[in-house]
Amino acid sequence: MSNPDRMPWVDTAKGLSIILVVMMYSAYNTGEYTGGVGFLHYVIGFATPFRMPEFFLISGLFLSQVIDRPWRRYVDRRVVHYLYFYVLWAVISIGLKIGIFSGDPAGMLHDLAMAIVQPYGVLWFIYMLAVFGIAIRALRELRVPHWIVIPLAAALQMWAPKPDSYALEQFAAYFVFFYLGFVLAPLIFRLVEWTQARPATAVAGLLAWALVNGLLVYSPGYAMQPVGMQMGLAAWPPLHLALAVAGAVALCVAGGFLSRFAAMEWLRWLGEHSLVVYVAFTIPMSIFRGLMLASGLLTDTGMLSLAVLLVSVISPVVLYFIFKRIGFGAFLFERPAWAHVDRPNAGQLSNKGVARPAREAA
Repeated sequence: MSNPDRMPWVDTAKGLSIILVVMMYSAYNTGEYTGGVGFLHYVIGFATPFRMPEFFLISGLFLSQVIDRPWRRYVDRRVVHYLYFYVLWAVISIGLKIGIFSGDPAGMLHDLAMAIVQPYGVLWFIYMLAVFGIAIRALRELRVPHWIVIPLAAALQMWAPKPDSYALEQFAAYFVFFYLGFVLAPLIFRLVEWTQARPATAVAGLLAWALVNGLLVYSPGYAMQPVGMQMGLAAWPPLHLALAVAGAVALCVAGGFLSRFAAMEWLRWLGEHSLVVYVAFTIPMSIFRGLMLASGLLTDTGMLSLAVLLVSVISPVVLYFIFKRIGFGAFLFERPAWAHVDRPNAGQLSNKGVARPAREAA
């Protein structure tokens, strides 16, 4: 059942986003070990301009409803929430990969220390959500107008600096999309509502967008590699930024269209629990890919990438339901009461965890 406090189309769009994110890691991780390129490489290549921007734009959609709350409550919802899962899963991931599988205790301690100042692995997204939450609240307190922030953030994204700090690099690359989600939320909500009432128009618009996006990504100059790709004309920074915003909005419209169908309830649920998948998918991904290649049962890059994608998405969900069933390990996916700094409401929120109302969700 859908949570009545949530907007189904937002969760459906998040479901599309988490699948695209896991698909990228599945395809590139597989390609790295097989040295080949599979059909999922081309699917994720199409999504390259908007894959992560869409996730950040959606994360900013409901920020206006919490931005002016007292600092303590705001920090609890928009900063501590993400840092809890970042720290927890960074410890788990580093402990397993470096401490146990690699047998390198010294390296494990080093990576744990570095994870404080440099986002670790795929968890960088959660780390940056906390950083963006602080940054926008600070800009709000300083009363910096949108017409100053947006051009500067856009220029920073197009400049694409490569400093020694990975956190600064990712801030430059994605802050503009989070901020645009915050500022453009009313327009996006109206657009999705308008297209939901006109499904034929929504489908036509999405097809036109997909054609333009695909032609620009796969225009002369593109190069597909086992790990990563070089886009064609879409690589030009101003065009890349425009395609990122257009693609992010298009996925919101697609979420609005798909949420009309009962058959897409699984996608909505996946989006509502996207953090469950995001924090845990890399562990089953690596284990399954390694087993398949070692056994020789599945070596084709395309089919193995697809199998890795399915295992990577389904495994965390199965684990989540097991822990919910046995009543143990829920802290892996739901923030416990002790991890709240907004203590007066801690008891009210402790059972919602990553599935809290969408108006306060990323």
